Amino acid sequence: MTAPGTRAEAPAEDTDDLDVEEALALVREPHGEPRNDGTDDSPARTPAADPQAPGERPAERHRATPWTRARETAARAARSRTRRAPVSVPLADALGLALAAPLDALTDLPSFDTSAMDGWAVAGPGPWQVREEGVLAGHAQPERLTDGEAVRIATGARIPADTTAVLRTEHGRIDAQGRLHTTREMLHGQDIRPRGQECRNGDQLLPVGTLVTPAVLGLAAAAGYDTVTVVPRPRAEVLVLGDELLTEGLPHDGLIRDALGPMLPPWLRALGADVIAVRRIGDDARALHKAVTRSDADLIVTTGGTASGPVDHVHPVLDRVGAELLVDGVKVRPGHPMLLARTKDHQHLVGLPGNPLAAVSGLLTLAEPLLRTLAAHPAPEPYTLPLREPVQGHPHDTRLVPVVLRGDHAVPLHYNGPAMLRGIAAADALAVVPPGGARQGEETELLDLPWATAGIGVCFT
Repeated sequence: MTAPGTRAEAPAEDTDDLDVEEALALVREPHGEPRNDGTDDSPARTPAADPQAPGERPAERHRATPWTRARETAARAARSRTRRAPVSVPLADALGLALAAPLDALTDLPSFDTSAMDGWAVAGPGPWQVREEGVLAGHAQPERLTDGEAVRIATGARIPADTTAVLRTEHGRIDAQGRLHTTREMLHGQDIRPRGQECRNGDQLLPVGTLVTPAVLGLAAAAGYDTVTVVPRPRAEVLVLGDELLTEGLPHDGLIRDALGPMLPPWLRALGADVIAVRRIGDDARALHKAVTRSDADLIVTTGGTASGPVDHVHPVLDRVGAELLVDGVKVRPGHPMLLARTKDHQHLVGLPGNPLAAVSGLLTLAEPLLRTLAAHPAPEPYTLPLREPVQGHPHDTRLVPVVLRGDHAVPLHYNGPAMLRGIAAADALAVVPPGGARQGEETELLDLPWATAGIGVCFT
């Protein structure tokens, strides 16, 4: 669900700070073994341990995973269970994918001696008598030069045999007798690109895992490739939940516009996924169960329904299909009631909260690292910038706050509540604000938004 007032996040909690031994002691089974909720993270407490806050599932507050660990869990989940067969694709379809096989040279580059400049190919010391015909790129091997001869040559053309150097156009002059003179000192081999200067046939140009950029496409083409072997794009399916959602027009009579249906598919594409379907399910447990069980996507993304309200069907459906719950709640604001489950051996489901900015938080916390691992993309290098203004924090949870980048500072934006998109729509990144908040000038980790970086996986079509 996607609007204020519908499936709000659980309120802030004040009793999350258990030490590990205390937490383990609270969930010991009769034989002394800790209960494992499938996350390899902080264990769950029993439902009776604390009063249940409105909108929370039993023991949700103490089962919630720290934000950093939740991202690690999502990346690890994809890495540990997914074996994705490489595919061969035309160069035009490879942008943004990772190489699944080394890019080896199929020929010498260049494959013959070529001219690096427009000018004259000359043989021996000058002055030179200039032949009438010229040598152009794409033509067959030109006639051999003899000492004292020169011939006009274009950039990229084959070098005549016995050429001493290429004299650039701006460095030569022709006298009244038609002889070519150099206007500056010329070195042997000058402006000639010898065969194999860049690589020899069989040399490894790029290793497995290299991200295909426009420059990689150019190199592959130059090296003789028509196709490359890559890790395929992860396939994602979006299930939009909620009876109150409109697809057009103004909100009315308790109905509100769906913000996540238009937003999530292009965002997932920007993260490197191939979105194969967007389905509107409404608040229908049977329809949700059918959609989940019939999906063949690598990643299913649901919107709303992750809390414990009367029409929040995500948890019951996951129970019914026998899914393995890896993350059930994250210590992050907004977006606390997000979840990650393994629904099949090679399929995962990310349950996003219904509030729009909370859904963005879930997308970047759980879907981004999972998709990145599935696509074999390297993790971005973490970086920090000082905040231009202080940011209030949550007592125990991480906060993700939209910011714009201004010089060497990050400027926090207003309109950063769970149901608001006004801040994130203007943002360059999200600041990762630790529990307790951040002071003005404090260095803070940033998560770049995919369209605000030079990342070549961005695709909005």
